[in-house]
Amino acid sequence: MRCNSNNFVTRLQKQKEDALEYVIEHYSALVNAIAYKVLSGISKDAIDDCVNDVYLAVWQNAGQFKGQPQDFKKWIGMMTKYKAIDLFRKLEKQQAREHSDDLFEQKSKNDEVTEQLVKKEDSKDLLLAVSKLEEIDRDIFMMKYYLQLSNIEIAEALNLSKAAVENRLYRGKKKLATMIQLKERLI
Repeated sequence: MRCNSNNFVTRLQKQKEDALEYVIEHYSALVNAIAYKVLSGISKDAIDDCVNDVYLAVWQNAGQFKGQPQDFKKWIGMMTKYKAIDLFRKLEKQQAREHSDDLFEQKSKNDEVTEQLVKKEDSKDLLLAVSKLEEIDRDIFMMKYYLQLSNIEIAEALNLSKAAVENRLYRGKKKLATMIQLKERLI
């Protein structure tokens, strides 16, 4: 039996492939137009996906259609509209998440760069302040914080007692703190 405008609904409900071919042939312009209207701002692939989803839903849900063949146009039109709206919302959320992820990555990169610049500037300020200390104190600070030597090793290298090294480090830290605080107040 051939599929026609009078029997395509019953044949579709019986899962006859010629009925689906009839639906695609006669309703593809309507389905494509509705999908295009809703999804034209997204992508051509989204429109194609929506159209395919509609035909799959028609095939799977043909048994739920309870109407005359002339009502089928309204049914497939509404199905297309809702599928397109659902897909539009899904893709909008996906794009929003991707956009927020990109912004987060960019913000974290900017924060890292800012942090590195601040550390570099602080390091330069500290080196400048250390250079203003007496020569022996400068040597002690360089050995302690740049060469990572222990207080005993510094004492042996400079022929000082361990207590003298510790006292000079303590007094030097106080001087550096006041130098840096004075600079911050002037800025």
